[in-house]
Amino acid sequence: MIISIDPSTGTELARFQAHSSEQVNAALDGAVSAQREWRRRPIEQRVELLTGMARALRDGKRKYAALITAEMGKPIVEAEAEIEKCAWTCDFYAESAPRFLADERIESNATESAVVFDPLGVVLAIMPWNYPFWQFFRFAAPALAAGNGAILKHANNVPQCALAIEQVMREAGCPEGLMRTLLIEASEVAGLIADDRIVAVTLTGSTQVGSIVASQAGKALKKQVLELGGSDPFIVLADADIEAAATTAVKARYINVGQSCVNAKRFIVEDAVADRFAEAFKANVAKLKMGDPMERDTNIGPMARANLRDDLHGQVERSVAAGAVVLAGGAPVDGPGFYYPATILDHVRPDHVAFCEETFGPVAAIIRVRDADEAVDLANQTEFGLGAALWTTNLDRARELARRIDAGAVFINGMVASDARLPFGGIKKSGYGRELGSYGIKEFTNIKTVWIGPAKTPAPVKAAD
Repeated sequence: MIISIDPSTGTELARFQAHSSEQVNAALDGAVSAQREWRRRPIEQRVELLTGMARALRDGKRKYAALITAEMGKPIVEAEAEIEKCAWTCDFYAESAPRFLADERIESNATESAVVFDPLGVVLAIMPWNYPFWQFFRFAAPALAAGNGAILKHANNVPQCALAIEQVMREAGCPEGLMRTLLIEASEVAGLIADDRIVAVTLTGSTQVGSIVASQAGKALKKQVLELGGSDPFIVLADADIEAAATTAVKARYINVGQSCVNAKRFIVEDAVADRFAEAFKANVAKLKMGDPMERDTNIGPMARANLRDDLHGQVERSVAAGAVVLAGGAPVDGPGFYYPATILDHVRPDHVAFCEETFGPVAAIIRVRDADEAVDLANQTEFGLGAALWTTNLDRARELARRIDAGAVFINGMVASDARLPFGGIKKSGYGRELGSYGIKEFTNIKTVWIGPAKTPAPVKAAD
């Protein structure tokens, strides 16, 4: 049984019977059949579906945003922004996919050859709860445009969002069977990955789950794209605009109640400005409102599950016991729901849990360093490598330092965020492969060489006497 829980109250919203093996098989057969026809359609026809997806998302924005808030606790204003971002990404690929997937001609004196981008088939998308619409649509828009089909296995605490995504696709005019949502238990995913009807896998989730999925897909010799955990550094150098950095830091850490792989988590600040930054950061955090996520002025809603809140508080307690100083928050909120306040830990050291582990919730760790070199060294002192932010007014120096930071993306004087125009992904234990941009749309294609030799005119056939 798959159950949806309201994290703001802890009460049950709905429950669903998991799909049977017969239903799963029918979905896979249908997806394969639909994809075989879909791949033959010209790209100009395929992108019409993306335009329909954008329209359906915008038409149902308020309904779908409310569903996100109800199932995982995202503040409603952020949930509406998530739906709009999905729609914008569909529009972007509707316009850009024909250019991204155009044949690349390679000519020489003797040959005229090309690199072409063929779809792979039906891709299994294993998606998380923290951005329940965005994580799917940022994969689906480019993958479908490229000619693939999609099977969605969503996180089991957002089943209503998972089913709503399938409804969006129907309203958009998606061919029957090309995209299907499966409500199944995690134990059944290995069988899906091994199934010959699935040709590739994309996962957004924890590093632990990523390792399992990578092993299963690797055993089956199937392509994977993995976007996993992160402990992103937010570096503030002494010459930075401290007020701007401290203001942006609040959103970078606490958006989505801090439940994002690409949230800023470790705030690495030069000693010369550390006190100023900490004071400004704390003052801005004090302006945040925690409460009912359906209220439009709420900034901090509940965490998605009780166990996530408990795990986060354990990380805070162990860090404080080791010497970290609490500047704000630091304890769960009494009462119904899974609330944890915006928390700041100062004087965090590299041996503290808040530095060493990913903190997946509203907890910020301030680490004080001597200079830029130590800041970069500590930024890289992690098993993760998703994103990083660097704040300084010396842009020439910033460009040089950015090349030294181990991350899939470095944002200078800004907040790390995904953008349909830019490739997104990580290195080290943050995963591999890229989503979005021109690189992301090619991840689930066969990059095929077509070599054409010189044509020769056949010799004439000699007539019989």
